[in-house]
Amino acid sequence: MPEAKRLISICVPVFNEEGNIEPLYRELLPVMGRLSAKYDFELLFTDNHSTDRTFEILESLARQDHRIRAIRFSRNFGFQRSIFTAYMNCRGEAAIQIDCDLQDPPSLIADFIEKWEQGYHVVYGVRTSRKESRWMNTTRRIFYRLIDALSEDPLPHDAGDFRLVDRRILNELRAFEDYQPYLRGTIAAIGFQQIGLSYDRAERLTGESKFSFGELFGLALDGILNHSVVPLRIATLLGSVVSVTTLLGIVGYMIGRLFLGRNWPPGFATIIILILGSLSLNALFLGIIGEYLGRIYRQVKRRPLTITERELNPVEASTEDHRR
Repeated sequence: MPEAKRLISICVPVFNEEGNIEPLYRELLPVMGRLSAKYDFELLFTDNHSTDRTFEILESLARQDHRIRAIRFSRNFGFQRSIFTAYMNCRGEAAIQIDCDLQDPPSLIADFIEKWEQGYHVVYGVRTSRKESRWMNTTRRIFYRLIDALSEDPLPHDAGDFRLVDRRILNELRAFEDYQPYLRGTIAAIGFQQIGLSYDRAERLTGESKFSFGELFGLALDGILNHSVVPLRIATLLGSVVSVTTLLGIVGYMIGRLFLGRNWPPGFATIIILILGSLSLNALFLGIIGEYLGRIYRQVKRRPLTITERELNPVEASTEDHRR
């Protein structure tokens, strides 16, 4: 009796990617074909309520290839939630997340699976180079090292969301109820056997990046605040330093005035600088605290991460055993 094939889920988050879906599908076909002797595949697209022909193209492909599934959200819920929803709805023994723009090479999927068969629970891609400006590359390198330095868990440098995740990890993710997930850090923090594979990230062929500078900054903020309380500790430390310095200044002033007969002229500029500096520190610290409180506020409201508007080739209840 032939050995049963293992099911691999390829998860693709999309938003206004009408020009990239068919090229990605064509690139994935030979990859899946070479591995078809041992593995079955499903392609799970999560559509963040695209406003172009993205979902129409997915409908057409899903009619031709029943391995294709798609979940369309009722609005744009963000990139990280889109990936998380795909992980929670995929059926495979492992899930491979890949972007639609072909910047990450589908050919690396075979290497991911090989490492997975060797016993690794997470196999992630490490970007050795990117087709971006020097300023953006430098900014990203600084960010990855900063978040690793601040995090209480070791996080891989220069690793994105192109990765393979074992079913054991996917099941552990179900216990996380994070309204603003940062999956790169969460998956790294779960542990188990993890390994990185280096590759050169290509240039986007068609379309534009869906990440503005503000969204990249928000993602960086999520990464830092979701995995570290160091900003709060820094605020406490600086507040303590300012308080001690102020106390020493008061004591020194009283000693000089009462015992040394000093009669210092009033320092208007010094007073203004100290006042403005104190106000700036207070505003900074309140901002840091506010970011944490805002996340707590959104978390306790327990809203759903995503809301499904439509689904293509939905999974029947009888196939739920694939997820376990």
